[in-house]
Amino acid sequence: MNNYLATHVATLPPSGIRKFFDLVATMKDVISLGVGEPDFVTPWTVRESGIFSLEEGQTMYTSNAGLFELRDELSHHLNKTLNLSYDPHHEILITSGASEAVDLVMRAVLGPGDVVLVPDPSYVSYAPCAILAGASVSYVPTYAKENFRMRVEDLARAYTPKAKLLVLSYPNNPTGAIMNREDLLPIADFVNEHDLLVLADDIYSDLTYDETHVSFASLPGMRDRTLFVSGFSKSYAMTGWRIGYVAGHADLIQGMTKIHQYTMLCAPIMGQFAAIEALRSANEAKNDMVTAYDRRRRLMVHGFRQMGLDCFEPLGAFYVFPDISKTKLSSEEFAEQLLIEEKVAVVPGTAFGPSGEGHIRCSYAYSMEQLQEALKRISHFVERRLTNL
Repeated sequence: MNNYLATHVATLPPSGIRKFFDLVATMKDVISLGVGEPDFVTPWTVRESGIFSLEEGQTMYTSNAGLFELRDELSHHLNKTLNLSYDPHHEILITSGASEAVDLVMRAVLGPGDVVLVPDPSYVSYAPCAILAGASVSYVPTYAKENFRMRVEDLARAYTPKAKLLVLSYPNNPTGAIMNREDLLPIADFVNEHDLLVLADDIYSDLTYDETHVSFASLPGMRDRTLFVSGFSKSYAMTGWRIGYVAGHADLIQGMTKIHQYTMLCAPIMGQFAAIEALRSANEAKNDMVTAYDRRRRLMVHGFRQMGLDCFEPLGAFYVFPDISKTKLSSEEFAEQLLIEEKVAVVPGTAFGPSGEGHIRCSYAYSMEQLQEALKRISHFVERRLTNL
């Protein structure tokens, strides 16, 4: 029946992450460092709020835009934490996870012939969402020697007059890179000069370690050019609740809401009530999670460097992106052979774009015991490869 599929769907490659999860499902005693999901459970006060909403019979649709109480709470939260000002009536849309928000942005502003500028490497969904919206992708390479930060000269080389949207995803998945104000200002000048819109995926904005996150939308003149995407999955360990949001100029939000109302209608109501409680009472729990991630981050970087592999020190999110090129294996070969020989699952860097070759992504959203055992197994694997060269 493949001949009935639309060409752009039939030719769309499956996620490079999911391939390895399918293999893991057939094996026993595997330690998986592949999932970008907190190993913490949602804080109790947040869970209790969701439970209470069910007990109160809150099982109906909300408005397409989401509960006003949540949008109002988010408006205050963004103003307080990131110096961003959005009208909760017209400039914030609650979505079914940040992933839906990314899809809505792409479908609302892109069409055939448009080009999206995507940092490379970056989250696996950006390019497919652009293609499904009828657009094409131009990758902006980033490099370990530049701390995986986007440079304006690389952006200029990737630019085409058909470019309409730039994706900025910092802290970055898979590298853990961040961009500070000084890094972002030249990008903002370029965006303004070339009349671009920006999708700023700030889903990991609360998970930074040495520097405070700076939102691109907070830069001079960038608020109305930027669609700010975030959610509750990473910061509050709420992946299964599927609550995200997008904030931006009212005209753009109105366009996204039209698509949203014909597809998702609204985000789950009990998840929205839980998100309100997360903003009000779960910040201490969030900070405790960040502290735990910071310890794990240092363990992972030290572990890979001890193996003799170069490893960029992530300053945000919860991933490390070590360079495995010394083993003379491709990213795909390394991940496959490591899984078979040592029963550790990692994601090949190429799942995140062409520049990911020579790297693997390892999530450290796992217990210290699991990470220590995984590092021991990976070390054995790497030692055998380096010895046999």
